[in-house]
Amino acid sequence: MNITSWLQLILYMAVLIALVKPLGAYMTRVYQGERTFLSPVLQPVEKLVYRLAGTSPDQEMDWKVYAFAMLLFNVLGLLVVYALQRLQGFLPLNPQGFGAVSPASAWNTAVSFATNTNWQGYGGETTMSYLTQMLGMTVQNFVSAATGMTIVIAMLRGLVRHTSKTIGNYWVDLTRSVLYILLPLAFILALALVSQGVVQTFSQDKTAALLQPVTTASGKTVTQQVLAVGPAASQVAIKQLGTNGGGFFNANSAHPFENPTPLSNFLESLSILLIPAALCYTFGKMVGDTRQGWTLLAVMTIIFVALLAVTVWAEQTGNPAIASLGVDIQQSNTNPGGNMEGKEVRFGVANSALWATATTAASNGSVNSMHDSNMPLGGMIPLWLMHLGEVIYGGVGSGLYGMLAFVIVAVFVAGLMVGRTPEYLGKKIEAFEMKMASLILLLPVFTALVGTALGVMTAAGRAGVANPGPHGFSEILYAFSSATANNGSAFAGLSVNTPFYNTALGAIMFITRYWLAIPALAIGGSLALKKKVPFGAGTLETHTPLFIAWLIAVVIIVGALGFLPALALGPVIEHIMVFH
Repeated sequence: MNITSWLQLILYMAVLIALVKPLGAYMTRVYQGERTFLSPVLQPVEKLVYRLAGTSPDQEMDWKVYAFAMLLFNVLGLLVVYALQRLQGFLPLNPQGFGAVSPASAWNTAVSFATNTNWQGYGGETTMSYLTQMLGMTVQNFVSAATGMTIVIAMLRGLVRHTSKTIGNYWVDLTRSVLYILLPLAFILALALVSQGVVQTFSQDKTAALLQPVTTASGKTVTQQVLAVGPAASQVAIKQLGTNGGGFFNANSAHPFENPTPLSNFLESLSILLIPAALCYTFGKMVGDTRQGWTLLAVMTIIFVALLAVTVWAEQTGNPAIASLGVDIQQSNTNPGGNMEGKEVRFGVANSALWATATTAASNGSVNSMHDSNMPLGGMIPLWLMHLGEVIYGGVGSGLYGMLAFVIVAVFVAGLMVGRTPEYLGKKIEAFEMKMASLILLLPVFTALVGTALGVMTAAGRAGVANPGPHGFSEILYAFSSATANNGSAFAGLSVNTPFYNTALGAIMFITRYWLAIPALAIGGSLALKKKVPFGAGTLETHTPLFIAWLIAVVIIVGALGFLPALALGPVIEHIMVFH
């Protein structure tokens, strides 16, 4: 890789880390109900929402009521998105005249966007009306992201409070997440993207004359190309900031109307990790010890940088089979080198590898290159990041509460080693917290592997595989891992818009989103009831380099033990076949 590529990666990490403290501090003030610079404008709107909802910040909930409110709101949102798809042929803002989406596809998409997965088995520009994209997908991009943020904030209150039965009010946390954080950031980013050429219009599709007419197989001469447009910038902004990832166009952020320039690429890839990284500082501020937040951020960053380096190396090395044909794959001033299959020339290897790593470290799932075309190890790293539970920054909120589950396990195991009751931030970690943390860590392993087994063993599952062998296995494993992790990206060689995959992936997305969120809230409720334990000589310090190393080991070991055999059957074997 040349110096320009290295500088781009270093600049990305520097800007990301620099924004953690200011945004994290701002979000702390929002969730603690303090006044911010946006309060004069947004506070009247906030109060109006509370009046319409019949609630107020003073009406707090225990964890069970909080969980019920969260589930109720999300199920209603799911039903609305399903209805919009089925009825879009009769609704306005449909200049292309698209008809109803099939029941299986509508179910899959509704669950996908309600759960913040944004898995897409359809082409947006050829399937969804403008109204469905805006009122269905874009709205869910906001509220599904906000739901993840509310869950982690409720969990943090459990760590902060003592002998308390309540952990906040879901409706208040949801409103503040959308009004004060997601909407302002999305508005700024959307304007920036429009300035770079991302489309934002209600116009019908455009046509352009081809420079060179082509003849189809039927003998018809084609002289024009249809260019799909629409209100894309507003959806792209929140899809990245909310770690949603669903593309307005089928090619997602590899499409020039979604991501036209190197600057738009930088802004979009930065926004993927911005809120998850900043929430680490919010965590430190809320628990009264910013060292705790920096510790978690350090763990995430160390693992991310290491895995990013592997991805970049794998893609820059290139494919020896291509080199054997006499193709020059060495990087130079006139040749990007490496494996450029499935990548946009305007982004190159480094920015494509960065995006692939960031989008799977977070539960984003958007792409600016085709992961299916990556080298075996270049595809294995995004896959393994999902297997880690997407806690390396992770989704907005979901990444942090997933990492806190790892922290609970790390503290518990360390306590067993020294024969002392484990504690974290002055709260004893006991059997109930360990059971809930175990659910958060083990359920995704179970659902991903069982789903993969079904895909491999059934004729309906194998029918979607375009590349038999280890790579075909990787495609199925990636699909079910993506659904389990609420990621949404795919190895695109797998045909998934079928009744089998639409139904199976939809069920897994629903189960893993909410059966992980509920244990996280249960942990928060349990910790809130407990008394504070004074810090003593035998208390494990959880902000030291030793604990950072220990937590990294726990994250990697748990991730490796769960999926190593499956990875060996897919990308590892494929790597050996390619290079030997």
